[in-house]
Amino acid sequence: MAKERLHSSKILLGAGSYKDSIGRSYYAMFTAVLALLAIEGQDFSKHAGVIAYFQKEYTKTGKFDKKFSKYISQAFQIRNNTDYADFFIVSLQDAKEQYERAREFLTVIEEYLQEEPQK
Repeated sequence: MAKERLHSSKILLGAGSYKDSIGRSYYAMFTAVLALLAIEGQDFSKHAGVIAYFQKEYTKTGKFDKKFSKYISQAFQIRNNTDYADFFIVSLQDAKEQYERAREFLTVIEEYLQEEPQK
């Protein structure tokens, strides 16, 4: 699902739908984190809980670089603004940045998931 959402983000970016692209970029990251939590049997009812758990168990412990905590936190805030703030404006550059961050985020989680069973 994370890869599909990232692909959707790229299509929307190319079509000039920057707010929707940002939303899909966020959900690509969020869904990737859900994959990590599923392996541990963890589940949360709110996005903030998922993000907080990721930060506590994966970035603060050094499993992932701290920048990924920043990536998902900022993406969550921006996605909320694009969905709920009536006059929030995003640029092509904003959408590109979120897409690139989501792509990098998915890559490191995918690599982690491929390596983790071997540990």
